[in-house]
Amino acid sequence: MNNQKYADMLYTSERNRISIAPLTEQDQALTIDDAYAIQMKNVERVVEQGQVISGKKIGLTSPGMQQQLGVNEPDYGHLFAAMDCKDGVIDTSQLIQPKIEGELAFVLSADLTGGKVTAEDVKVATDYVIAAFEIVDSRVADWKIRLIDTVADNASSGRYVLGTKRLKIDEVDLAAVTMHLYKNDELIEEGIGAAVLGHPCEAVAWLANRLWGYGVSLKKGEVILSGAFSAAPLAGKGDVFRAEFSSFGSVNATFK
Repeated sequence: MNNQKYADMLYTSERNRISIAPLTEQDQALTIDDAYAIQMKNVERVVEQGQVISGKKIGLTSPGMQQQLGVNEPDYGHLFAAMDCKDGVIDTSQLIQPKIEGELAFVLSADLTGGKVTAEDVKVATDYVIAAFEIVDSRVADWKIRLIDTVADNASSGRYVLGTKRLKIDEVDLAAVTMHLYKNDELIEEGIGAAVLGHPCEAVAWLANRLWGYGVSLKKGEVILSGAFSAAPLAGKGDVFRAEFSSFGSVNATFK
């Protein structure tokens, strides 16, 4: 009963754009399994309403992000086609307190299932890799989240933007890819692929195995956001961001 109540609170918060108190403050007995059950209640709800799952995301992979939010392991969530900002324009009126992350996205050519996925399996199952922005947005007031809070809140998913240059996974050393993140033409963050659990493929393998325990798989054609290269700065109306990746070119986002 409580899980349904918390799912309803998060659902209403996202639609009304009014944040709520952390679930972990409201109920200290919540477990990570509860958090995933809460997330899935809202995933199933919006799918029934007609939304289409376009992929999955892994968050809190880099030391910078874990330190920023005070957690010690990654989190995970679902992406929907409606989150894909193909023109790179982000409507801030539809969000509460957005932040932005530069990362790499994997587009799969095969399912990843079975619970024993390795980084090599990820390489085989990947169609191509592309630069991306993830715009995260917490329904929890002031980003005062613990791991359970963000998992319940669909891993603080908001929007995403994909770049244009697609590379096959054997064309580039993903661990050595560098990123420079600019806000209004000022360099504010830097990162490297090795910051993402040692290698972005390891992050995707972790995600596949973690989700498999809940009966969820990574599927052919899905976009998998593999985790931020650095900490995530706040983004507001009027801000323009550009992330420049070695080998992958740049990805851009404008907040209107």
